[in-house]
Amino acid sequence: MSPLVQRLKVAPPSDFFYSPTTPSTDGLTPIPTGPYFFYGTLSDPSLLSEILDLSKNPELKPAYLVGYRCMMWGQYPALMDAPGMIVKGVVYHVCTQEDGEKLATYETNSYRVEACRIRYFDDKEPSDNLGYTFKFAGNVNDLEEGDFDLTAWLSRIGRETAVDGPMVAKKESASCREQT
Repeated sequence: MSPLVQRLKVAPPSDFFYSPTTPSTDGLTPIPTGPYFFYGTLSDPSLLSEILDLSKNPELKPAYLVGYRCMMWGQYPALMDAPGMIVKGVVYHVCTQEDGEKLATYETNSYRVEACRIRYFDDKEPSDNLGYTFKFAGNVNDLEEGDFDLTAWLSRIGRETAVDGPMVAKKESASCREQT
């Protein structure tokens, strides 16, 4: 693989594409609050804590979506529609529009907030929930087959993983007051 292609694979997405769609942080459409499904970089509790200025790492609940698949956009996963397929990830409850705006800014205009049905791995209630995720809004021709490896990505950018791993929830769920 040429050095140029190698550099392109690790370059930040903002170097390549700006979505022609109106960004969700335009102030006209409020970012929804509620459960958010994360399947990529935001599934790391320490990164999520840093982005949202939380005093401690948040509790994330293992979950999955049906009807989607992940492809790779450079070094980042891109959620796409795919009937019958499953994407595993984690859920975090976004309590304020301000936190939603912070997440949308982190995700850039290359992803948009989309409603989805989140299903949980545990046997506790609720077993599923209506929520949101960030779906790829860029050019699908820029996507490649591949799998996102959070541990490898964290290592590449010089971060360590959480002690218990990025997809461990220590309690059923947390209210907004407990997370701030």
